[in-house]
Amino acid sequence: MNARILTIAFGMLAASVAAGARADEDVLSNSVRLGAYYVMYDTQAEDIRGPFVPAGVNLKIKDVITPYFAYVRRLTNHFSVELAVGAPPLTKTEGKGPAKLGSVPYNGQVITTARWLAPTLLLTYSFFDESAKLRPYIGAGINYTRFYSRQSTAAGNAASGGPTSIDLPVSVGPAATIGLSYRLTRHFSLYGSLSAAEVDSRLTATTAGVQRTSHISFGPRSAVLAAGYSF
Repeated sequence: MNARILTIAFGMLAASVAAGARADEDVLSNSVRLGAYYVMYDTQAEDIRGPFVPAGVNLKIKDVITPYFAYVRRLTNHFSVELAVGAPPLTKTEGKGPAKLGSVPYNGQVITTARWLAPTLLLTYSFFDESAKLRPYIGAGINYTRFYSRQSTAAGNAASGGPTSIDLPVSVGPAATIGLSYRLTRHFSLYGSLSAAEVDSRLTATTAGVQRTSHISFGPRSAVLAAGYSF
């Protein structure tokens, strides 16, 4: 009798483990997303300082649209880790302040360009159960921004008094997001989100050994529309 009970108990345990294994296999733990970033900059910058620079010389960054890519790893029913990055956009900086510096047009002129590589790592929390088609989510994490291909334009060189090199150190800062996912099928979903990050750097423009500087808070705010595939 004891042997029979043990056999039944073992059989029930084995069936339970098998069912759990099948349930785990049914969970899609990975997803990739592809879409578009619309990046809006709330630029806050110190007036440019240095030799021969009049008061009120400032700058602003033009908004950009760039492709968006993300990899998401499911941790639990509610928590996931997301690594998001945009294709490095060509970002243009315009002069802000006096209409002219001497006889050279300045205000509204594109004075520098640069590309950004800016991956963001987020821990996200999704509301509701995974069976729900529509799930709001929030997330927080860290952003790393590296500036490269930094160039002073012809207008920037003219305003600076000659060929000018641009330096912008790497920025590391907090990031956050809020969004919605909508499941179309078992494997395909749509996503929309709003994100913000703290991106700060110190601009140094060097012209024939003369340096002008400004501390810049870029204040990027991003809207994303994307489609995702889970596997």
